[in-house]
Amino acid sequence: MKILISSCLLGEDVRYDGNNSSIAFNPKFSFSLKELFMDILCENEIYSFCPEVAGGLSIPRIPAEIVKNDKPFIVKNQEGLDITINFLLGAKKALDICKDENIKVALLKANSPSCGNINIYDGTFSNNLIAGQGLTAKLLEENGIMVFNETQLKELNKFIKTNK
Repeated sequence: MKILISSCLLGEDVRYDGNNSSIAFNPKFSFSLKELFMDILCENEIYSFCPEVAGGLSIPRIPAEIVKNDKPFIVKNQEGLDITINFLLGAKKALDICKDENIKVALLKANSPSCGNINIYDGTFSNNLIAGQGLTAKLLEENGIMVFNETQLKELNKFIKTNK
């Protein structure tokens, strides 16, 4: 199966702070989850993608949060600069890849203003999570692409096995 995966989860240093969110090297993940992740990588066709970088943002970059999560969306960085267009462009490019490559599932970074599929930060830069989706996760789901995050590896694996 073809899977779009957030580049940071694959160990690429594309996060806002110039680091990554590697599943394989994250001590918060058990060995069995790391092994499951590696099985998913080895048994499927992986498309690495970072919507924020694809949308024109630098590495590193000033942290950003969604301050208005319905149309018209507003994403601002911690200095107050509106960078919504970068997030929208990145989301559109992710959708284009999924459409061009017939990708039906994505594994994205939890809580991200681009990739969060269940929770996002509340827009106050105070580390408060609220229910909501990042702009890429939202656009993908609106277009029929199943979105999972790194805490849902077992659910992702079940989805893959039942949809092969």
